[in-house]
Amino acid sequence: MTDKKGKVYIVGAGPGDPELITIKAMKCLEQADVILYDRLVNPVLLSYGKADTELIYCGKEPGNHCVSQDSIHEILLEKAKACKTVVRLKGGDPYIFGRGGEEAEVLMQNGIEFEVVPGITSGIAAPAYAGIPVTHRDLSRSFAMVTGHCLNGQPNNIRWEHLAHGVDTLAIYMGVKHLPFICDQLLACGKDSSTPIAVIEQGTTGNQRTVVGTLETIVEVVTEKRMTNPAMIVIGEVVKLSDKLSWFPEKVKDEILL
Repeated sequence: MTDKKGKVYIVGAGPGDPELITIKAMKCLEQADVILYDRLVNPVLLSYGKADTELIYCGKEPGNHCVSQDSIHEILLEKAKACKTVVRLKGGDPYIFGRGGEEAEVLMQNGIEFEVVPGITSGIAAPAYAGIPVTHRDLSRSFAMVTGHCLNGQPNNIRWEHLAHGVDTLAIYMGVKHLPFICDQLLACGKDSSTPIAVIEQGTTGNQRTVVGTLETIVEVVTEKRMTNPAMIVIGEVVKLSDKLSWFPEKVKDEILL
């Protein structure tokens, strides 16, 4: 009889709507001995695990990490070396601002078998639920995913001048706190002040809320409507389609006419 070996599955849980998880991800959860899950993972997904599956919360809020990244690495190694089937469950896609690459590196360095299961990222899903296609034949031939939060706070080491003029649509993750800085950077790089922007709070969930403005007005709008994380920021002409293509019944939908 062959000894069982531990294995880690780095799994994308999708953007919030539990029905957007992939079949492969569900199968991983069903066989897991241990699930390490993040703050933005829909709790409904944990029910796919076995009755005796060990659940470990690894949630990280801005300024409040209950489990450090180094500790997560240690837990993954410990459980895998104990011959467990481990699922590292991350909101969205694990390789898009999810630190899945760092975890995969640690597993590789320690000889642990692993597999990556991609997930639907909020940079695509949240805009789609808000009636915004991130690409469009007439309005957007290019699309970039950008972090709105860096290791030391403000995303000041991003080449905003290239994003301002070289990409049609920007999807900015984790950027609500630094929205004034982001707008100022794009304006300073010559981006038109009338460029449309949408901020989508809790995208794809029953609490989704969208506000729309321009580079010049969006900070005031977001402040007035008290928009908070988790939220996606979408910048570009495709935002103008939001009202026309809106199909998802939002709890509250506040739009500023462009």
